[in-house]
Amino acid sequence: MPFATDPRPASADCQTMTDVRQGVDALDRLLVEILAERQRYMDAAARIKTDRRAVSDHARIEDVVAKVRAAARDAGLSEHIAEPVWRTLIDRCIAYEFEVWDALRHGA
Repeated sequence: MPFATDPRPASADCQTMTDVRQGVDALDRLLVEILAERQRYMDAAARIKTDRRAVSDHARIEDVVAKVRAAARDAGLSEHIAEPVWRTLIDRCIAYEFEVWDALRHGA
């Protein structure tokens, strides 16, 4: 469902593929903004963690995925979409955090 100030059509109101594409494009822009904010938390994590080994935490990864699966169920999002997307997102965020961690400590 679109947000109150969102110009995109509700999916149920789409009558044409142009309507669908307008909605998808608007959501993609929103997702980019949200992912950029998530990345800023990775910047903070890299700054805060004193041990490089703490960047990748298997227990935390599984906790995040479990929470995402539950949120996906509640939101009506297929877990077959949510889980692989988040596992990829987490993997890329960890790689990014390693880069930032190294850069902060080694001036790279």
